[in-house]
Amino acid sequence: MEKPHILQIGPYPDWDMERLEERFVMHRYFEADDKASFLSGCAEQIRGIATRGELGADKALIEALPNLEIISVYGVGYDAVDLKAAEAAGVRVTNTPDVLTKDVADLGVAMMLAASRGLVGAEDWVRSGNWKNKGLFPLKTRVFGKKVGILGLGRIGYEVARRCAAFDMDIHYNDLEPRDFAGDWHFVADPAALAKEVDFLFVTLTGGPATKGIVGRDVIEALGPDGMLINISRASNIDEAALLDALESKALGFACLDVFDGEPNVDERFLALDNVLLQPHHASGTIETRKAMGKLVYDNLAAQFDRKPLPTPVL
Repeated sequence: MEKPHILQIGPYPDWDMERLEERFVMHRYFEADDKASFLSGCAEQIRGIATRGELGADKALIEALPNLEIISVYGVGYDAVDLKAAEAAGVRVTNTPDVLTKDVADLGVAMMLAASRGLVGAEDWVRSGNWKNKGLFPLKTRVFGKKVGILGLGRIGYEVARRCAAFDMDIHYNDLEPRDFAGDWHFVADPAALAKEVDFLFVTLTGGPATKGIVGRDVIEALGPDGMLINISRASNIDEAALLDALESKALGFACLDVFDGEPNVDERFLALDNVLLQPHHASGTIETRKAMGKLVYDNLAAQFDRKPLPTPVL
């Protein structure tokens, strides 16, 4: 039986490619200089797309593949996939939820701790000789006992809240409605009201049109000059121009960011700031999680062509 042909939108680790290439014919779209020509040469053969959350698959690509059956996303976010176009074409869409949830939550809390206690600057204080020559490192701020807000109490938001609760933090959250599993955590119906109430605000929403720019000037200003914003969701959830303005003017105290508009081309205004902690979109970047994500990408593709139920369907 002929192997199904898969259009690969971005690179994967070697351990994933070995498994994928054994089962499928992989067409490396991301390596093509002339992508239009590359696509026209294989479009009729392609039955599946293997992509990444930030790369997705747009309407034009979906419509260019007449025999497409499935789009398998390496990542929990699928907002870069045109779901309307996929549904209109009868194309299934899958992602890789759950397996990365706790790693993403870990990094978010680690950024909060690192920024609050000045870990990056403190290490440089030792390495540069300042400890010996200038004395003690400047005092920073505590985390335990403070108020934390979770904007989006889904899988990742819940895990962030659990970790913060272990630091005796007072948990507040915003979601579409109060969550039964939240116990005595405080529900706040409006994002700006949530920001005004807390010291730390985690953005853990899904991406997409419904949440685009939800953290705008009103939310950022409500968080204030002593507040800290931590984004481990999608860059689109934050008005980046408003965020930069607030950081530069000190209207916002600090931001910890793992995602950016147009990444990896980060706005150079961020690089001049001393009140940001910048990370290269690697919240799920552990060996264990990336292997589990790759396996789910493979399992979803295999299930589609074996005519079995998809492990993690979105559409």
